[in-house]
Amino acid sequence: MRPQPAQTHRILIVEDVQETREAIEVLLRRDGYILSQARDEDEAVEKIFAHKPDLILVSIGGLPEAVLVTSQRIRERSNLDESTPVVIFSVQILPEGVTEEIAPNIFVIVPENFNQLRRLLIRILRGGSPTQ
Repeated sequence: MRPQPAQTHRILIVEDVQETREAIEVLLRRDGYILSQARDEDEAVEKIFAHKPDLILVSIGGLPEAVLVTSQRIRERSNLDESTPVVIFSVQILPEGVTEEIAPNIFVIVPENFNQLRRLLIRILRGGSPTQ
C-alpha cells in the first residue's frame, strides 16, 4: 500500500542526472506532490525564487561533504531559512535504511527502497520526527 501525503506539497528535486530526476518525479507525482526539477545549485535557486518548495530533495553525485555544502548554499542563496527541510539521499555515508539529521533540518537517507523515502517525506512534511 502506497503511503499518502496529508495534503499537496511542493517538492524541488535537485539531481544532476536527467533520467534520475525524471524517474523520481514520476514516482512522487503519483503521490500528488507538486514537483519541479533542477539539475544543479544555480537552477535550484532559480526554481526556488519562482515557487518556494515545502521540501528540497537532493541527490547530486559527489562527496558527502560537497553535497551538504551545496544543499546549504541552495538555502542561503535563495533566502530560505532552516524551516525548509532538505533531504539528501543516496549518499553513501550511512548504512542502507538509516536516516540521520546532519545539520539543522537537513537529513540524509540511504533508502532500502523507494517506499522508505516516501514515508520519510510524508513524516517531514507533516512535521513529525524523520528519524523515527
